[in-house]
Amino acid sequence: MGEGMDEEGLQRAMKLISGEGEEKGAEGRCEVKEEEKPDVELLDAYSRAVITVVDAVGPAVVGVSAGVKSGGSGTGQIGSGSGVIIAPDGYVLTNDHVVHDARQLSVTLTNGTTLPAALVGVDPATDLAVIRADGSGLPYASLGDSGSLHAGQLIIAIGNPFGFQSTVSTGVVSALGRALRSQQGRLIENIIQHTAPLNPGNSGGPLVDSRGRIVGINTAIIIMAQGIGFSIPSDTAKWVVSHLLTHGRVRRGYLGITAQQRPLTRRLVRFHNLKSDFAVEVMSVMPESPAARGDIREGDLIVAINDQEVTSVDHIHRFLGEWPVGKPVKLSVIRVLGRLEKEVTPSEERTLD
Repeated sequence: MGEGMDEEGLQRAMKLISGEGEEKGAEGRCEVKEEEKPDVELLDAYSRAVITVVDAVGPAVVGVSAGVKSGGSGTGQIGSGSGVIIAPDGYVLTNDHVVHDARQLSVTLTNGTTLPAALVGVDPATDLAVIRADGSGLPYASLGDSGSLHAGQLIIAIGNPFGFQSTVSTGVVSALGRALRSQQGRLIENIIQHTAPLNPGNSGGPLVDSRGRIVGINTAIIIMAQGIGFSIPSDTAKWVVSHLLTHGRVRRGYLGITAQQRPLTRRLVRFHNLKSDFAVEVMSVMPESPAARGDIREGDLIVAINDQEVTSVDHIHRFLGEWPVGKPVKLSVIRVLGRLEKEVTPSEERTLD
């Protein structure tokens, strides 16, 4: 028996350890009080929701390894990240910067299986890429509707940087429609900002909602992104993937502007009889670009293109993706208080390496 401990004290301690001791709420006992239990139950519900989503989506999240042929006979790994299977026959959505310049690709499933993969296509403008793993009947996740996201909504970032298991972080949507520059200086538009920290290697993995639907693809190439998560919206990914699977690249018209979504005042909406409270604000115009030649100016608010309502940068991207390069389009813009119609002839977008 320990020094200074009597038999009665020892028996009481043994009962407490075995759970047969004092009743809950006894004086001096450190535990959650009855009035605090509703808060604990809410946290338990939150944890269960996250666990359920991760269990459901996790098997579709893969590790992506990118290699390049060296001077000898071997292959050196030049990068790794995450990806998510979006079709059971092996199509994997990831980041362009994860697979950039790779001559050899492979993906690792959560069960440890490694499969060789081939590049389908990349789109540096959105930092998205599609590769195809050599497999069939694979677990896959569905692309959801990023347009229905709201600030404050629960989101979960999942990655699989090294294979064998998923890494998970949670947070909320903090801002939508952001436009920020990557480390290469490229402006990536209409991205999701969230508070789920991205673990090393999680770039290219999915951002999912509480239903387990992919609402974004995480990217870690934004300057000053420490402690802040950024994702390419799933609506953008759907459009990019359809082009990559069909053509191997995204052939989009080029206006020569940078832009962002902007809310409109009710007065402006009523004055111009608009159907939406949002427009696309021109942030800058490239010299000698189609927009510059069409007299589009910084500060213009684009509200329609060929009489089709425009409320987001994605609307313009989708339109230009389907519109023949070199064929004029009509942009309806609000400048100061007046509404103007401008004719612009898109050229093919110049690729930045």
